[in-house]
Amino acid sequence: MEILASRVLFRPADYSRSLAFYRDEIGLAIAREYGAGTVFYAGQSLVELAGHGHRAAEAPPFPGAPWLQVRDVYATQAELEGRDVAIARKATQEPWGLHEMHVTDPDGVTLIFVQIPETHPLRRDARA
Repeated sequence: MEILASRVLFRPADYSRSLAFYRDEIGLAIAREYGAGTVFYAGQSLVELAGHGHRAAEAPPFPGAPWLQVRDVYATQAELEGRDVAIARKATQEPWGLHEMHVTDPDGVTLIFVQIPETHPLRRDARA
């Protein structure tokens, strides 16, 4: 199997509210818009809000948590607070060494913003 591309697809309860959140509050750049949805750049991946189809009222929100790596999570927190975005969990260094901050989207999906310190194993070259 060959994977050519990937993205996270959300079917928000209120498309307009979620569009404003991801575009204006979080500040993701638009990759493309089509008649019934918007696709945003998110680093090496994409986030799509689909205004077509429907999300069952009783359906739980997205069960995962998108992981968004940033250069400086503390600066990102200040930027989002400057846009009046509610921070669900303030930036802090976790026991596993990453610096993380959480924001919740209009449908209750947790977005995890992550900063990887220079000394973290994720930054080490694993090649011999």
